[in-house]
Amino acid sequence: MYRKEEQPLPPPEKFELPFEGKLSPNNRWVIMAELIPWDDFEEEYAKLFSAEKGAPAKLFRMALGTLIIKEKLGTSDRETIEQIRENPYLQYFIGLNCYQQEPPLESSMLVHFRKRIDGELINKINKKIVKREIDKSDKEVKKKDCLQEKGEKIKNKGKLILDATCAPADIKYPTDLGILNQARIETERIIDNLYKPLRVKLRKKPRTSRRIARKEYLKVAKKRKLSYQPRFRTSKSSIKYYKPGFNN
Repeated sequence: MYRKEEQPLPPPEKFELPFEGKLSPNNRWVIMAELIPWDDFEEEYAKLFSAEKGAPAKLFRMALGTLIIKEKLGTSDRETIEQIRENPYLQYFIGLNCYQQEPPLESSMLVHFRKRIDGELINKINKKIVKREIDKSDKEVKKKDCLQEKGEKIKNKGKLILDATCAPADIKYPTDLGILNQARIETERIIDNLYKPLRVKLRKKPRTSRRIARKEYLKVAKKRKLSYQPRFRTSKSSIKYYKPGFNN
C-alpha cells in the first residue's frame, strides 16, 4: 500500500536538528535535492503498489534518495543506512522532516528499491532534470535580452582575470633548440625505417651526419646562458641536417 505524504517538506534552514544549528543551503546534498523532480514521478512509483492492501510503503523520495546515496558514496547497503542515520544532510535528502537517531529504514529495503526503480525510470528522471535546467537557462537568457532591450544595466557577477603568460611547464618555447633536435631525430628514424626494405637496391645508406649534429646540439644545450648568435648558428646548422645526402 502506498500513501502520499501531503505535508510539504520544510526548507533546509528549518530542518530540525537535535543540536543548535541549521542546514547549509550550499551543501551538495541540499543542492541535489532541489534538482531532482521528486513529485513528478511519485505517482508513477505509487502505481506499483495497491491502494488498499498491504503495509504502507516507503515514499518515492526515500527510495530513490537512498539508492542515489549508495551509488554516490559507493557503500554497501548496511553502510548506506548507517551513513543516513549519522548524517542530517542525508536524512534531509531522502525526505525526512527532522533529524532522528534511529535509522529510517532497514538495509534489506534497498533490494526492493532496486527492483521497483529500474533503468527506464532513472532515464526519465535524468531527461526531466536536463530539460528543466535547459528551460531555466533559456529563461535567464530571455530575461537578459529583455533587460538589454529596455536599456537596463545587467549586474556583473564578478571579475574574470586572464593571464596569457601562464603555460604548462612541459611545453617548450617555440625557438627552443630542443624542438629542432627532436625533429631531426624523428627525421632520422623515418629514414632508417624506409631504408630497411631497400637494403638490396641501395648499397649505401643515406648519411645524415647524426653524430656531428648531436655533438653540435649538446655543445650549445649544456650552456646555462645562451646568447643570440650561438643559438642562431646552431639553429641554422640543425636545419641543414633535415636534407640527408650520401656525403658528410
